[in-house]
Amino acid sequence: MLSELDHLSQNISRLISISSRRIQAQRDTEAQLALALEERDAARAALNEEREGTRAALEAIQMERDTLREERDALAAKIDDAQVRLNAILEKLPHSKTHRNQLDLLDAMSPHTEDDTELAEAERVENGDHA
Repeated sequence: MLSELDHLSQNISRLISISSRRIQAQRDTEAQLALALEERDAARAALNEEREGTRAALEAIQMERDTLREERDALAAKIDDAQVRLNAILEKLPHSKTHRNQLDLLDAMSPHTEDDTELAEAERVENGDHA
């Protein structure tokens, strides 16, 4: 019986030892998990900051793009208005050979479509000018 008690005592000691190691391993694992969670949270926060910075930069670029588009459209409208006024002024001037040369020069400077070129050629033919 003493032998059995001694054997039980040894088994209990081994169980206590195993339990202590398991508890320590669990604490170590929990500490590693806590550290990994902190690192993950720090990385997530850094990514969020970077994303917000990128989003703000994108919004600024989009605003600048929109501003430039508005400026381009305003300038295009001014150019169109100036072209209309110039054409009105040129039509009021007496038609002469010099005037036609100036018109030809203006036509050469402005972008044409094929329809514009054909229309201008038809007007020259009607007026007696031949190219």
